[in-house]
Amino acid sequence: MQHPTPAPELTIIVPVYNEAATLAGLFASLACQQGISCEIVVSDGGSGDGSVATAERLSEQYGLKVSVISGEKGRALQLNAGAAAGSAPVLLFLHADSRFPDPLALRKGLDRFTAACCEPGGDAVAGHFALRFSRSTTAPSLPYYFYECKARLHRPECTHGDQGFLIARSFFNRIGPFPPFPPMLAETLLAERVREQGKWLLLPAEICTSARRFESEGLYQRQVMNAILMNCASLGWERFFHATAGLYRPQSQTAGLDLTSFLDTTTDLIRQMPLKSRLAFWYATGAYVRGNAWQLAFFLDVRRNFRRGLGPGEGSTRFLNRYDRLGEPLIDNAVGRLAAALLTWCWFHLTRLHARQHTI
Repeated sequence: MQHPTPAPELTIIVPVYNEAATLAGLFASLACQQGISCEIVVSDGGSGDGSVATAERLSEQYGLKVSVISGEKGRALQLNAGAAAGSAPVLLFLHADSRFPDPLALRKGLDRFTAACCEPGGDAVAGHFALRFSRSTTAPSLPYYFYECKARLHRPECTHGDQGFLIARSFFNRIGPFPPFPPMLAETLLAERVREQGKWLLLPAEICTSARRFESEGLYQRQVMNAILMNCASLGWERFFHATAGLYRPQSQTAGLDLTSFLDTTTDLIRQMPLKSRLAFWYATGAYVRGNAWQLAFFLDVRRNFRRGLGPGEGSTRFLNRYDRLGEPLIDNAVGRLAAALLTWCWFHLTRLHARQHTI
């Protein structure tokens, strides 16, 4: 007698665009997960490298329940389409280059998430896994360690798609869908909606996500671009994103990142503003940067813990705690914002000069 297939507890949504080379590792990792019933929705955005055929072949090879849907390219569009195609009450949005070292990661994560949903306010909870970068070298790296530690915090803009988003469909329907613009920030913007309307939960398992973009483009170059993107998003500067959209490549097309064109375009857009708008732009930028000054104190904690050989998220945060108690009130004013604006203006133009010198 054939037993009916149990209804999936979890729908895993994976947006792909020319990711045929990475899907085998993802499917192998998901096939090793134990004690959980899940379905996988691969949401393709018009790949030309055989991603769809690869996903279908791998689903048969590993005996996974997989649906492959195709639609218009765009991270938010693909994520939203994948969520609509799934049937489980809980959704996990996952990158194609993410892996779970622990075969019980999904079971542990879902159990912790379910328990949190039963607590007061549990109808507005989302979970993310503890991030580790999968790098081409095993040599210790303070910059990567810093970002792994930062990803374990629940402060603004610390939660991104590479950590995996676990969320009840009912909550997603309330705060979603993923915003389609700016296209490269779809997951980050949804993460901030979660923070504003509910709370984030750090799940008791690690997720390993490839550092291929950082390694291909350059960690410093990518972080400079990310910092400017996040600042301009916070200001709602749509013209900037329309003008620079072509400079942000899909994962499968990453290569060495030349900051010169990006910084020159940004400079030209700022110069086109009337003087009053320009001054307002830099003041608002100073307010945004001042709000992120806590990262300097946090870096001191991270560096100390790194030198002690502690794992990401381990060790004390005494510098950060002191900043929150003493530093934040001291600079949370107009003078602090103006000082941050001036320092950021200097940093931006020095970074642009440095980039141009290394391009020549």
